[in-house]
Amino acid sequence: QVQLVESGGGLVQAGASLRLSCEASGRTFSRSTMGWFRQTPGKEREFVAALWRSTGNSYYGDSVKGRFTISRDSAKNTVYLQMNSLKYEDTGVYFCAAAPTIIFSEVRNARGYDYWGQGTQVTVSS
Repeated sequence: QVQLVESGGGLVQAGASLRLSCEASGRTFSRSTMGWFRQTPGKEREFVAALWRSTGNSYYGDSVKGRFTISRDSAKNTVYLQMNSLKYEDTGVYFCAAAPTIIFSEVRNARGYDYWGQGTQVTVSS
């Protein structure tokens, strides 16, 4: 079991930066692939970023590549999402997710993740 709690969301102007945090607890966190997804009303969850469990390699959605960075602090059991040069289109609820057994081909698929946080709202004003 993994419990996830996100924080760090808020209201910012376009061009600003935010850092989201996802604090995890549970035995499987250390060997889980961690992901960030976002969702807006009426739309499916969109892949934002992932950190592969064994290599630590990171992967990003096309819309955030070059602006967002996912990282992990194992000592703090926390995963971060640094978001720079925020755009209006980045507005949404951001969810942290953990996947202890996901296969690589599914890393961008929300269905591959077993545990989810409650989400944190990010609003970017234009």
